[in-house]
Amino acid sequence: MNKISNKSTIRKGGAVMITILSVLLIFILIVTVVLFALSPGKAEPFLDEQGNLIEGSISEKNRVNINGVEQGMFIRSRDVTHPVLLYLHGGMPFYFLSKRYPAGLEDHFTVVWWEQRGSGMSYSAGIPTESITLEQLISDTREVTNYLRMRFGHDKIYLMGHSGGTFIGIYAAAQMPELFHAYIGVAQMSNQLKSEQLAYEYMIAKYRERGNRKMVRKLESAPVTMSDGTPRTYLSLRDQAMHSLGVGTTRDMNSVITGVFLPSLTCREYTFMEKVNMWRGKSESGVSWLWETILATDLTGQVQELEIPVYFFHGIYDYTVSYVLARDYFEKLKAPLKGFYTFDFSAHSPIFEEPEKSIQIFKNDILKGMNNLAD
Repeated sequence: MNKISNKSTIRKGGAVMITILSVLLIFILIVTVVLFALSPGKAEPFLDEQGNLIEGSISEKNRVNINGVEQGMFIRSRDVTHPVLLYLHGGMPFYFLSKRYPAGLEDHFTVVWWEQRGSGMSYSAGIPTESITLEQLISDTREVTNYLRMRFGHDKIYLMGHSGGTFIGIYAAAQMPELFHAYIGVAQMSNQLKSEQLAYEYMIAKYRERGNRKMVRKLESAPVTMSDGTPRTYLSLRDQAMHSLGVGTTRDMNSVITGVFLPSLTCREYTFMEKVNMWRGKSESGVSWLWETILATDLTGQVQELEIPVYFFHGIYDYTVSYVLARDYFEKLKAPLKGFYTFDFSAHSPIFEEPEKSIQIFKNDILKGMNNLAD
């Protein structure tokens, strides 16, 4: 009887396992079909209230050979004669977030959402990771800028960096001021290792206040120090910990999964494989392809002067890149015109979180070469 009972149990167990695997495969198939349906991969045009294409607008998804690597970008404007604004993303291309958080920049600029080599549409397994250096990305920025200048017939364009993009952007602005009207740093980096240490200390204090002993223990097991840097365990906790406290990508984003991952998958302007490659690039690069270089660099000692107007936008709740350190850097930085703008309701992405205030600054200060709205 025992043998018969055991065989029956094994058969039942096998049947359950087959059922589970079948359900899992069906679920994966359904998700894949849905993702393909959500991924036509075409830029959405600007349409008027009657559904007609707005004359003179541009909405283009483009690939350009930049220094030997095909690199992707979205170019969008309601009026192609507007000044050109080149956006340098951080560790992750955030064009898809502009769908959930419309910034309104296309009403005043021809905005170029460039996806740098190794990221997003510009990811390729054939790019040697050792070739993605600060010097290479600065050179790529120059080539993209010259492409845009020639294509749109402008002597100069505006350059805006966000987060890790500010690390590249401020070097580019310093090295080639003749190409730019002004430089805009959104969540401007300065001494990022010190910023990580301040964020670490802030998060431990906040989780202690909340009585979250589990998170405190996890953070305490991976201390961030100026001598030992950012442990791998800390980096694996970083995004979750920051977003849970409202000091990550946006003040209201409490999960990277629902706030970043899912919006990237549902953005219709990427193809299915472009979405896969976006996350392949992110998984390989970690926080940033330049992370070790960024941690080893104190920009306050490297870029001390710009020959063009400079504007810093910073959310007061930003601990991804320290508000305090950015403000200190701004005070030390020399430039013919400067403006620092505090966003009182924002974390790391003020152009997405407080778009109305951001647009007023662009319209009334940056485009006019003024700083009347600055703090």
